Amino acid sequence: MEQNDIDRIIEMAWEDRTPFEAIKAQFGFAEADVIALMRRELKRSSFNLWRQRVHSGKSQKHVKKRNPEISRFKSSRQKNISMNKISKR
Repeated sequence: MEQNDIDRIIEMAWEDRTPFEAIKAQFGFAEADVIALMRRELKRSSFNLWRQRVHSGKSQKHVKKRNPEISRFKSSRQKNISMNKISKR
């Protein structure tokens, strides 16, 4: 796996609105795989903060726990990527 993919998985895992199912659909990593990757790649304190955040109830990392009105993986404020360049809003 390339470092860019690892970085993107970590970024998606930190995002509150990106569910584990989106990571699995895009990269084939189940929740347990994401946890193992985060444990391996992050400092211990950062990993602990992430785990607390995921289990705090604030994060909506599981589709079953999400508000049913949220039907997208991407934030509406996230920049669009076209032709390998990030386009400005």
